[in-house]
Amino acid sequence: MAIKTKSFDVAEHLETPEDIKLFLQDAAEGTPEEFIHALNTAARAVGMTEVAHKAGVTRASLYKSLSETGHPRFETIYKITKALGCKLAVA
Repeated sequence: MAIKTKSFDVAEHLETPEDIKLFLQDAAEGTPEEFIHALNTAARAVGMTEVAHKAGVTRASLYKSLSETGHPRFETIYKITKALGCKLAVA
């Protein structure tokens, strides 16, 4: 009998605001591209429509900004981070 496997998706395991905060804190230690990818993952966990609404952007622009080819402005990153219940800080 063949074993069925499923791709692992971190977004399915980010269940609480605390999970998202810790996930983004860890991603912030990496490259800018890794942080943007983490924002995408966190936004999918919460729901792209909800995050777009809270960030004041369209759902389509959110997808575009957080795509692998997207280059979001700092303002957009700030709004998305805030919409996810987090804040950016310099330490």
